[in-house]
Amino acid sequence: MAGCCVSAEDRENQRINEEIEKQLRKDKKDSRRELKLLLLGTGESGKSTFIKQMRIIHGGGYTDEDKRSYAKLVYQNIYMSVQAMVRAMVALSLSFSDPHNQVEGRRSPPAGRVSADGVTLSGPRQRHADAVLQVEVDKVEELHPEHATAIASLWKDEGIQECYNRRREYQLSDSTKYYLTDLERIAQPSYLPDLQDILRVRVPTTGIIEYPFDMENVIFRMVDVGGQRSERRKWIHCFENVTSIIFLVALSEYDQVLAECDNEVLNRMEESKALFKTIITYPWFQRSSVILFLNKTDILQEKIVHSHLATYFPEFTGPQQDPGAAQEFILKMYQEQNPDKEKTLYAHFTCATDTENIRFVFAAVKDTILRHNLKEFNLV
Repeated sequence: MAGCCVSAEDRENQRINEEIEKQLRKDKKDSRRELKLLLLGTGESGKSTFIKQMRIIHGGGYTDEDKRSYAKLVYQNIYMSVQAMVRAMVALSLSFSDPHNQVEGRRSPPAGRVSADGVTLSGPRQRHADAVLQVEVDKVEELHPEHATAIASLWKDEGIQECYNRRREYQLSDSTKYYLTDLERIAQPSYLPDLQDILRVRVPTTGIIEYPFDMENVIFRMVDVGGQRSERRKWIHCFENVTSIIFLVALSEYDQVLAECDNEVLNRMEESKALFKTIITYPWFQRSSVILFLNKTDILQEKIVHSHLATYFPEFTGPQQDPGAAQEFILKMYQEQNPDKEKTLYAHFTCATDTENIRFVFAAVKDTILRHNLKEFNLV
């Protein structure tokens, strides 16, 4: 009788073991189908924008409810940009052309009415600049009509336009012109952000965020990490089993300084180059393919006309006002950071806010990644 009991128990244990083995085999097979892509680059290089594009192209996109949640972020971006320009007017000793726009009192602007969400509304004698400066950006939930009028007036001001043209001398979001040019639409009570509005929203990434995308029976797990210096120490545990590194470079930063450097003036592109060299020489990444996205081609084309590359990189001897020559020079600078000439760098020029450009580029990137990992992951 006891033997029968033991036998039944053994059979049950064997069944459980077989189930465990079956699950382990399934897990192993599933792990072969997952490729880990680590998105790296300095702050504001376009990593989060690229992730948004992947969501549009290969994910579920954005529902109207999702879009509505971005409205306050668009408003906050607008307030931050205008505040940055108003403060820069003082720092650069520029004057407003319209006296209604100027800052009336720098130490304590005139008090106005305070709305329920903490936004100060302008009083009858308050200047436009003062009204905008008093806004607590992180509490903004909507764009008040009075502020929309003030912001529109400021944006038309010749002094603010000169300040905007000198934006390399201070920190200003790349989306500033886009939002302020379209302020009338954004200020409508029925405003619902469109995809371009969402792509251009700037929200600094803090911590580490993972996004899985299923493409042709392969899961691409993209890991987006903060690009600011304070965030980089958190990267270390992301380094295991990385299939590919996608490193983003903002081409437009060749003439900009780093906001995070309080004690020294550091060119943003020099900082990016140094980070790229550090990443590409890490022992963790010796088997990982490296893909370089030279991003923000649209902004480079706009600024190269009046801001010469040779002013900031004297070794550039190519033609001025030539975005193509500038792009190739910058690409070569990054290629030179690679000490292992046997390791191929796959480079692409990108505009992360252009969905069709990213769709085309990532199709090529996906093929590169799959070919690189063909044998190891047994994908065909």
